[in-house]
Amino acid sequence: MAVGAGVMLCGMAPGDMNIAAFLTRADSVARLGPLALATPQGNQLKGEVVAAAKRYKARIDAQRKAGLRTTSCPPESGTLAPEEWLAHLRSYPAKVRRSVSVYAAFDALMKKRYPCRS
Repeated sequence: MAVGAGVMLCGMAPGDMNIAAFLTRADSVARLGPLALATPQGNQLKGEVVAAAKRYKARIDAQRKAGLRTTSCPPESGTLAPEEWLAHLRSYPAKVRRSVSVYAAFDALMKKRYPCRS
């Protein structure tokens, strides 16, 4: 069974982890305090968010280049505090967390944080 789970995880693109799994792992790693990001699991979680951000930015940049309307209008660069990110993930009802990817949650946060002006 563990081998099958490993194969499934390896087949996922970065940013495709569901937010239920992300929060479970984040809660586990958070117990380590400031050392959390120095762990392999902490690095994996950070990688999920970074990958989601890169995919999001690539999509927004491509839409802008093609002259299409974007789903949100973020500045060229910015920061996202871990607390804000985790609060956003926790705002999803528990029953839908398994069906929402980190990438989709990132996109939703950007829409909320940086709405386009009409």
